[in-house]
Amino acid sequence: MKILVLNAGSSSQKSCLYELGESLPQEPLTPLWEAQIDWTKQPGMALIEVKTGGGAVFEDKLPLDDRLKAIASMLETLWCGDTQVLDNPTDIDIVGHRVVHGGEEYRLPTLITAEVKDAIARLAEYAPIHNPVNLEGIEAIEQILGNSVPQVAVFDTAFHSQLPPAAYVYPGLYEWLEQGIRRYGFHGISHQYCAQRTAQILGRNLDSLRLITCHLGNGCSLAAILNGYSIDTTMGFTPLEGLMMGSRSGSVDPGILIHLLRQSGMDAEKLDKMLNSLSGLKGISGLSGDMRHILSAIAQENPRATLAFDIYVHSLRKHIGAMLASLGGLDALVFTGGVGENAAAVREQACAAFEFLGLQLDPQENAASPRDRDIASFESKIRVLIVHTQEDWAIAVSCWQLGFSAASATG
Repeated sequence: MKILVLNAGSSSQKSCLYELGESLPQEPLTPLWEAQIDWTKQPGMALIEVKTGGGAVFEDKLPLDDRLKAIASMLETLWCGDTQVLDNPTDIDIVGHRVVHGGEEYRLPTLITAEVKDAIARLAEYAPIHNPVNLEGIEAIEQILGNSVPQVAVFDTAFHSQLPPAAYVYPGLYEWLEQGIRRYGFHGISHQYCAQRTAQILGRNLDSLRLITCHLGNGCSLAAILNGYSIDTTMGFTPLEGLMMGSRSGSVDPGILIHLLRQSGMDAEKLDKMLNSLSGLKGISGLSGDMRHILSAIAQENPRATLAFDIYVHSLRKHIGAMLASLGGLDALVFTGGVGENAAAVREQACAAFEFLGLQLDPQENAASPRDRDIASFESKIRVLIVHTQEDWAIAVSCWQLGFSAASATG
C-alpha cells in the first residue's frame, strides 16, 4: 500500500510517501520520497525541496501567489524527473492529512467526505492558522489526483478526546461548554506517537506507565499520559494556551487582554497577531522565536535573550509540575520537537527542578543529544528520554489501519 502524507502548516507544507505491506513493521520506515514547501523563507516565493530514499534531490522556487501550483509542482516530482518513485499518480493508494482541530465530533482517523470538509472549515474558527491550510491540502489532492483516491483526516485533537471533565471544562459560564468552548488539546499525533515509542524503548507496556511528553517546537505543549491515555494537557480551546512558545505568548492573565482591548486603536485582529505572532521568545528577546538564535545571543551576553530563555524554562517547569500533579507520579519525562530534541540546555534546566524526586540526567548523554534514547543516569528514579517525533509515520500507520479495515469489511 502506497501512502502519501500531507502535513500542512501556515508556513510550510511537508509531504512523505511510504510503502507498507500486509504487516506493520516494528520501526518507522524511511520514506520513499519526502518534500517540503516553505512559504516564508524567501519573500514572495515558495521554495520546494524534494529528496528520495535513494538520495536524489530536487529544488525549485515558484511565485507565492499560486499555492496550488506549488503543491502540484511538488507532487509531480513523485512521477517525473530525477526524484521519480512512481510510474504515475494512480499508484497512490491513499492520502493522509494532519488536521489540527477536529472539535468534539472527530475522535478517530476519518475518511474525508464533503461533510468532513465542511466540519474542518467550520472548526477553522477555533484554529484559524491551521485548519484552513489543512483543508487547502485536501482540496489540492482532489484537484491534482481526482476523487478516486481516498483521503483520511488524522486529527491532532483526537488523542485528548478522553480528558476527564475536570480537565476540559473551563471555570467560566456553564454555557461556554454548551457552545463548544472547552479544552481540546493539540499535538495529539506527536504525543501519542512519543508515548508508544517510549514504552517500546523502555521495554514496558504503555498501559503501565505514567508519562509527561514535552512537545517543544515553535508551538509547545505537554501531555500527562496515564495508561496510554491523555488525562491532562497544556493547550486548550486553541493552540495559544499553556507554555511560552516561539512566537506565541502561552497563558497570560485574561485581565491583560481586557486592558489592551480598552486601549485606543486596539482590536481583536491586532490582539490576535500580538499573541500568536509577536510574543513568546520572539516578543521578549526582540530577536527571534528560534531557540537556536536565542542560545546564540545568550552566548553574546544579550540580556533580553537571557530573560526570554529564563521565562521559557520557568514556564516549562511550572507546567511539568502541573502535569505531575495530575498523574500523581512519574515514570518517564519525554522531550520531542525541534527544541525538545536538540536543545540540551533546555532539557538540563527543566530537569534540574525535579532532582528532589530523584530525577538525574546523565550529562554526557544529554549533551550528545541522542535521539530515541534514555538520557537519565543509571541511578535516576525517573527515566528521561529524547524521542524523535514522527507525525508523518503515525499518520501513515493510521491510513494503513483504516485501509485494511475497509478492505476487510468489503472483502
